[in-house]
Order: sequence, then structure tokens, then C-alpha cells
Amino acid sequence: MKAVVQRVTRASVTVGGEQISAIGRGICVLLGISLEDTQKELEHMVRKILNLRVFEDEGGKHWSKSVMDKQYEVLCVSQFTLQCVLKGNKPDFHLAMPAEQAESFYQGFLEQLRKAYRPELIKDGKFGAYMQVHIQNDGPVTIELESPAPGAAASDPKQARATKAKISKLDCIKPESFCMVKEAVSKMKRPPAEWE
Repeated sequence: MKAVVQRVTRASVTVGGEQISAIGRGICVLLGISLEDTQKELEHMVRKILNLRVFEDEGGKHWSKSVMDKQYEVLCVSQFTLQCVLKGNKPDFHLAMPAEQAESFYQGFLEQLRKAYRPELIKDGKFGAYMQVHIQNDGPVTIELESPAPGAAASDPKQARATKAKISKLDCIKPESFCMVKEAVSKMKRPPAEWE
């Protein structure tokens, strides 16, 4: 799952000449859902978007507050083109989740956002429609987010420190001792919990 998050002073969506959604100060989220996305990626992205610190605090300190901290609005727009792969100069969208599946997945994403935040502050476009999205970017500030690939280990700092500590136990290996190096490499391919 990919998201482009823009800090905005205002944003709106128009379909067929009619404005269907609008927000004031907050963030506009363009969301691209991939074939491989699951509930896990959905929950990860909801957490990241709502906790992304792109606003300043009351003292003017930058990058201190999230959209939830400031009680600002969120405008979400489904955008399958974020899953584009170029074939020469032609965009190819085979990595995007098909529309039939993606619509219910996207509705689930909106539902999670509303559960985690204030439902009345979450707005969206019209799934599958030809839209004009008007974004007044503030800054400009644009952040790209991507959920970890399905099945990839989570980037947990505690886990990373544990892994580093385990690797430091292997620092006595002599380069000339191939068997010991082979055993160390074999250990490193397994999860750190199994290294003992």
C-alpha cells in the first residue's frame, strides 16, 4: 500500500462539476492499494497517517504534531495510479488491486480511520469516479508512505537492537575459520530468537 500525504490549508474533490467533499486545514491522502495488501498493511497505514507529525506545535516547533493532535481534517482519495510500473514510457497498473476488491478494501480503510479518529473529520472522494482533486499544499509538505511488504519483518527498533546484540556475540569469529563463518551465516538467516 502506498500513500502520498500532503499538508494542506484546504482541499476538495469535484465529480461532474459538483463538489462532493472538502476540508480546511489538515492532510490530503492519495492512497494506492496493491494486489498483495491485507488487513495488516491497512492497519499499518492508518496508524502512520494519523500519527505523522507534519504540523508545528503551539510554540512554533516544526514536525511536532499530528493531524490528530491538532484535531484537523483528513481528505482521502483512492488513487490506483500510485501502483504504477513503467514499461518504457507507458504506465502499467497490474500491481494495483482490481477495482471490485479494492472498493471494499478502501471502504475498510476509511472505516478504520474513522474508528481511530473522529469520524466527522474524515472525508473522501468517490471511488472509481473521474475526479478533480483540488489541493492547496501548505509548505509545500508532501510525504510518501509505503507499508512494509507482506511477510516482511516489521521495522521494530527493539528487534533491531536485539539483532545487533546477537551479531556482536559473533565478533570472535576468525576470517580463516570457514566452518565458524558458515555456522554464523546460518544462524543469521534464522530469526534472532532461534540463534541460541
